[in-house]
Amino acid sequence: MAQENVDPQELAKFEAMAHRWWDPEGEFRPLHDLNPVRCQWIAERAALAGAKLLDVGCGGGLVSEAMTRYGAEVTGLDAAEGPLTVARLHALDAGLSIRYVHSTVEALAAEEGPFDVITCLEMLEHVPEPGAVLAACAERLAPGGQLFVSTLNRSPKAWLLGVVGAEYVLNLLPRGTHEYEKFLRPSELAALGRKAGLQLRALAGLHYDPLRRKAWVNDRADVNYLMHFSR
Repeated sequence: MAQENVDPQELAKFEAMAHRWWDPEGEFRPLHDLNPVRCQWIAERAALAGAKLLDVGCGGGLVSEAMTRYGAEVTGLDAAEGPLTVARLHALDAGLSIRYVHSTVEALAAEEGPFDVITCLEMLEHVPEPGAVLAACAERLAPGGQLFVSTLNRSPKAWLLGVVGAEYVLNLLPRGTHEYEKFLRPSELAALGRKAGLQLRALAGLHYDPLRRKAWVNDRADVNYLMHFSR
């Protein structure tokens, strides 16, 4: 697999945690709690039944499996082999047909596309060049295709809640999971989308109360947020 736009330290982090991906009480607990809300937001904005969908940075397959249950034909893509092994086994146990590929989106073969829908959730803050990821996603979208992205805002509140609170106070995530400097402001992500030839369709804040284990979407994108682009 080509190693374009990959941080080896980030890969090592997720390789080490791969076997705990589907533990709803483990390190990925926040993703388990957030996943139904963010996937519903996507389903409200894209026709998923029968759609050819690419899940970029799929990890252990949380989003890939959810999108499959919505009726999409899913290809999951990740640069780390450990999480993909977990994803394949979990899909097999669940009786779901999902194709998992060990690659970056930049290195994905052209014949793999085009895709009607691409998801790239909680991934851009872990790569050296997020703009390259967006550009590669845009190239692999069918005309009129939909791209959904989620990441963390580079704001004081995101640092306080997403790094200090989640990693050092509540221990929801292993320390060092996130690097604040890699967070993207919504204006920066929107600009990267425009540069890639994409049109911004929607922006929403994605919020999480770890004590009540509740997640919801509203219009405040000050911590975690979702963006919907179209080609």
